Amino acid sequence: MPKVTVDGQEIEVPDGATVLQACELAGKEIPRFCYHERLSIAGNCRMCLVEVKPGPPKPQASCALPATEGQEIRTDSEMVKKAREGVMEFLLINHPLDCPICDQGGECDLQDQSVAYGRGGSRYHENKRAVTEKYMGPLIKTVMTRCIHCTRCVRFSEEIAGVDEIGALYRGESMQITTYLEHAAKHEMSANVIDLCPVGALTSRPYAFEARPWELKKTLSIDVSDAIGANIRLDSRGREVLRALPRINDDVNEEWISDKARYQVDGLTRRRLDKVWIRKNGKLQAASWEEAFKKIAAVKPGNSIAAIAGDLLDCETMYAAKALLKAMGSDLLEGRQTGMDYDVSSLAAVSFNSTLAGIETADAILIVGSHVRWEAPLVNVRLRKAVKRGAKVFVVGPEWETTFPATFLGNNLSVLSKLPTDVLDAFAQAQRPALILGGAALAKGALSAGLSLVEPLGLVKGDWNGFNVLHFSASRMGGLMLGYAQKGGMADIVDAQPKVVLALGADEVDYTPFADSLKVYIGHHGDKGAHAADVILPAASYAEKDGTYVNTEGRVQFAEKAVFAPGDAREDWTILRALADAFGVSVGFDNFAQLQSAMIAEMPALGQEGLAGYGALPKVKAAKVSGTIDAYPIKDFYLTNPIARASTVMQQCSAELLHGGELAEAAE
Repeated sequence: MPKVTVDGQEIEVPDGATVLQACELAGKEIPRFCYHERLSIAGNCRMCLVEVKPGPPKPQASCALPATEGQEIRTDSEMVKKAREGVMEFLLINHPLDCPICDQGGECDLQDQSVAYGRGGSRYHENKRAVTEKYMGPLIKTVMTRCIHCTRCVRFSEEIAGVDEIGALYRGESMQITTYLEHAAKHEMSANVIDLCPVGALTSRPYAFEARPWELKKTLSIDVSDAIGANIRLDSRGREVLRALPRINDDVNEEWISDKARYQVDGLTRRRLDKVWIRKNGKLQAASWEEAFKKIAAVKPGNSIAAIAGDLLDCETMYAAKALLKAMGSDLLEGRQTGMDYDVSSLAAVSFNSTLAGIETADAILIVGSHVRWEAPLVNVRLRKAVKRGAKVFVVGPEWETTFPATFLGNNLSVLSKLPTDVLDAFAQAQRPALILGGAALAKGALSAGLSLVEPLGLVKGDWNGFNVLHFSASRMGGLMLGYAQKGGMADIVDAQPKVVLALGADEVDYTPFADSLKVYIGHHGDKGAHAADVILPAASYAEKDGTYVNTEGRVQFAEKAVFAPGDAREDWTILRALADAFGVSVGFDNFAQLQSAMIAEMPALGQEGLAGYGALPKVKAAKVSGTIDAYPIKDFYLTNPIARASTVMQQCSAELLHGGELAEAAE
């Protein structure tokens, strides 16, 4: 490890570190625009200039200079200060004075650096350069006259997203950043360039002119649009969530989130259930809570009651429903709404065991029945990293447009019984082989076949476990931990023909077999579940309640309440607690703290943030599977849950980016 001196302070730095990283280790803040920790080094903004001895007697770009033994680095000399002020003056030559009307105002790197290094006045009197606007789709607003050519957006698209959509045209002063042929940016991670842009060139189109950062209340939350559990921050004003931004968590989402996680939040205020409804003579009519509880209690279901958990639920709601059913003598709990019935006797067999951070170190990967780009865009980012390191990827299932080289093995699951030679060779040489089973594979009963490949492919070696199941519902792992899984799946619930069905935000269920049951929908949006319900009890969305979520790798995380639910809507657990009184049973909790304590007492893993740990995989001898995967469960990436389906931004993305049409305005 080389030793360097930074402003008179001697420190040791890791091999391969840059001078900029050495300065940061010494506690010095180095201004930068083009440099980003997760992107390749460009060295083109020149803002990070420092003085280095031995070396030429001029400032050098610290981001692109390796730190070597014996270097003397000055970050505060007169030469450095003058050089940075010169660079800032050049950057501001063509930059418009847009700060009062720019959405980046208040959280802009250029504003911050110009306060520290900007001159009091400009010495430039020639005509300023103006750049025509570029169209980058319904999510990204562009004002390219503000662009300082840091190329962060270009490098993100190529290196992280794996889609060559953004690049530079022309040269010198005429250079412009644009999407090719000015088409919309169509990948699932496109809006991360908004966070990366250090100026106001790329900002959020749906959020344009909505609020200033100092007006907003910031709440730490967890994304529920998929099963990855990305760490997000919800920014709200009054009772409305205005935007979602990523939080840094290297173990989960690094610092990226999918476009759906970021932009479905406008759906939180649309199509909301904000009052109680009861179906009378085939029509839903507004009612009071008292009327609704009387109608439900009048059925006197005894132990003939079932609960079906939706995809966006927190663990507390599922535990409260479980406690209610247990008090009534029922155990009819199910969370796999579409009818899957895989074995959950071992949670390790249905978890993402290599962890999200670990999958990027895998060197041979077999994906079975998963459209990873749509089911988990953040896992797709990790797979790209693995491929960059030399991993070989093979896919069983219908072809989809990958962002990395991959070999498709057809969509017949019988290939798992006799894998091609090139697959076997790749896994034989691999130190960290991995298998990823998706929802389409689980639906076809391929779990046992997947487990039977653990020994032949050497998926478990020392501390490495490469057997992974990739879920795409935020509530799935928490539900499986709490017992929301019948042996026969939804078929068991249908066979039981319960008198009362509690649909906890369950919008993907086919309710036709429950024609004789009283269907009570406890949810937040007027979606498919509400259309089929006999009684609708308005509940809170993920942004309107505290809650525990477990992601696909078994990581327990806690989300905080950002805003209050609208109208008469209540937090889910309070509705279930009131239902217990209506049925005349005791559930053992009267407030959220008691509910959480009872849940943790039954399932201690849910009380500690971090990986739950599910033990060893079950041993399965050779198991055959047949049939073909004709399609993946997700048909439209942008419209997978009730919040997204209510979002006008997501509807526009679906219409324009997937179906190639323009969204019709109301007048049309």
